Amino acid sequence: MDDEPLSDWAERRDAKIGRLRAVPLVPGDGPKGSHLNPDAPRAIQRWNGYAWEPHGFAANLAEAQRLLHPRDEEHPTVSAPQPQPLQAGRGRHRKPRPGE
Repeated sequence: MDDEPLSDWAERRDAKIGRLRAVPLVPGDGPKGSHLNPDAPRAIQRWNGYAWEPHGFAANLAEAQRLLHPRDEEHPTVSAPQPQPLQAGRGRHRKPRPGE
């Protein structure tokens, strides 16, 4: 097994700090899959680098998803480039002429 440098491992570990997760709050040993209990309340937890710590609360799966994956409300200001129509004699596999 090849050992990776410690700096690579530390960089990968530090990239996870601040990550959030939603944990369903169901009593006992009931099913904990999000698709099985979409209306169950969720505890939002944050990874601090060593352990998951409490971060917040969500009433159901939909609210938890909005907290975990917020959508950017801003629309991109850069417009998409305009498509350039093919000019005559400019086939797909044609070599470009000098100066093109």
